[in-house]
Amino acid sequence: MARKNYSEEFRRQAVDLYESTPGATVRGIAADLGVERDTLRQWLQRYGTGKKTGRDGRAAKSPLKPRQQVALGAEGAERTETPEQQIARLQARVRQLEAETTKLTTEREILRSAAKYFAEETNW
Repeated sequence: MARKNYSEEFRRQAVDLYESTPGATVRGIAADLGVERDTLRQWLQRYGTGKKTGRDGRAAKSPLKPRQQVALGAEGAERTETPEQQIARLQARVRQLEAETTKLTTEREILRSAAKYFAEETNW
């Protein structure tokens, strides 16, 4: 099957059509436009806003998440972060995990030594 190339304008219009059509499904819109569902899903991740028009015509949250850098705050509320903030957060997390790994390795060695000691004591 030949690979089709769609213009960026067509992609954005397809995403807009999905988000603005009340009760629309990815399957339905993809069939109407003659594109694969996964292709439309990729466009929704890239160009989508994460909002959709519900069956009743009111704005609703799309079940498909747009591709944005979103993190959860301490209260669970969404907040966006810049790439620099994300890198700093992830580096701090790596340091924390490395410290935990070091601690667990030390504890494991202590437990091995204790198990070896008690195994020698119980030889009857």
